[in-house]
Amino acid sequence: MALLTHSAVFLWGLSIFPIVVSFSTVVIPALSSLGLCKVYIDCLERAFEFATARIQQHDSRQDLNENRRETLPDNNAALQKEKNSLTSIKQEQKSSLVKVRSYGTLRREFELSDAYHFCRQGIEAIADDSVTKCFSAAELSSWNLLTRTNTHYEFVSMRLTILWVIGFLFRYCCLLPLRFVLTVVSVSLFVMTTAAIGLMPNSRYKRHVSKYVSLMCYRILARAFSAVVTYHNKENRAMGGGICVANHTSPIDVIILACDACYAMVGQRHGGFNGLIQRAMSRSEAHIWFERFEVKDRQAVSNRLKEHVSDPDKLPILIFPEGTCINNTSVMMFKKGSFEIGGTIYPVAMKYDARFCDAFWNSSKHTMIQYLLLMMTSWAIVCDVWYLPPMHRKEGEGAVEFANRVKHEIAQKGGLVDLIWDGQLKRMTVKEDFKKEQQKEYSKLLKIE
Repeated sequence: MALLTHSAVFLWGLSIFPIVVSFSTVVIPALSSLGLCKVYIDCLERAFEFATARIQQHDSRQDLNENRRETLPDNNAALQKEKNSLTSIKQEQKSSLVKVRSYGTLRREFELSDAYHFCRQGIEAIADDSVTKCFSAAELSSWNLLTRTNTHYEFVSMRLTILWVIGFLFRYCCLLPLRFVLTVVSVSLFVMTTAAIGLMPNSRYKRHVSKYVSLMCYRILARAFSAVVTYHNKENRAMGGGICVANHTSPIDVIILACDACYAMVGQRHGGFNGLIQRAMSRSEAHIWFERFEVKDRQAVSNRLKEHVSDPDKLPILIFPEGTCINNTSVMMFKKGSFEIGGTIYPVAMKYDARFCDAFWNSSKHTMIQYLLLMMTSWAIVCDVWYLPPMHRKEGEGAVEFANRVKHEIAQKGGLVDLIWDGQLKRMTVKEDFKKEQQKEYSKLLKIE
């Protein structure tokens, strides 16, 4: 009896698999082409506007009630506050360090208030640090009906609570199972089709088939996150023998870019599930995987990349020069290694709409599985991708200067803040060179004769 049951389940799964595949590869892309994704996004925007209006009404009522409870102000307290503010202003003026003094005079007339300027600068740097902000989720101007962004609004009003509950059930009971099925289908198709492609002889036909199989599988995988991507200036897409560089927010960046063009991936060779995907990718196209001991050898890595770039028939290399994920509000320092290889650089700027999903992966807070679960239970991933004109290294221009020039163009196009700091600061301490530069800037405030 048990054997018959297992056989029936196996036959049912075998019969339902083609239906799931056809639904994933035909029906869902067709729905997207009919504009239903746009309708879905418009409905979400209206829901967010309704939630924002309700929250604003609630906050205005609270402010009105607080104003009614306020008592008459204490004149003595107000006078004392004014005196204190005047005293602080006089002390700040007195502690100004713009006057020129000799070293002996500075030693003789030094007061503790002379350090007030530096203390204030330090406190401001801690309270409003532009570097550590890049390693945490950006704040939203309005609530997107997700408690992971704000946990104070779901019970503001009865209507808003009902809307939040409906959204919760829709995300976890409808979207999550469908997205999980799409993920399994896309990965299974990718592994099976690349295994078949690997048996074909190397030819232009093999590359042609591999291109369309890759685009199909990545686009199905993008549907697993309800990705709505707008590509701008497609005529500037990377060509063979080039290097595509982009700002880095999430591991999903690879899926977003691979939905529109094929790239050669670069990374360290892994085992387990990641190793299975890497081997499947290598069967259809030439990707660059390094062993652990080769990663530390910069010369070996550079030689492998130069060898790949020198062949125009190979796919363009996709590299994220920041080396870590940033929260999509800024672009941090680009590593110079990608710009020492030579060849044409194809910059790409990516900007996610945080209202629908916070695509930033905070690896110190969430594991990969937790992050993927958050993405699959979000509303959608809405992203704009700008292909910038190809750039070349100028004569006499160093690799660092070239990297900064490319970074500036990406930041300007994507509306991101251009920062000089290294993204690895979230894992390591500040380099001594950066400390010395800041010390030099502060030393200029002390004008000694």
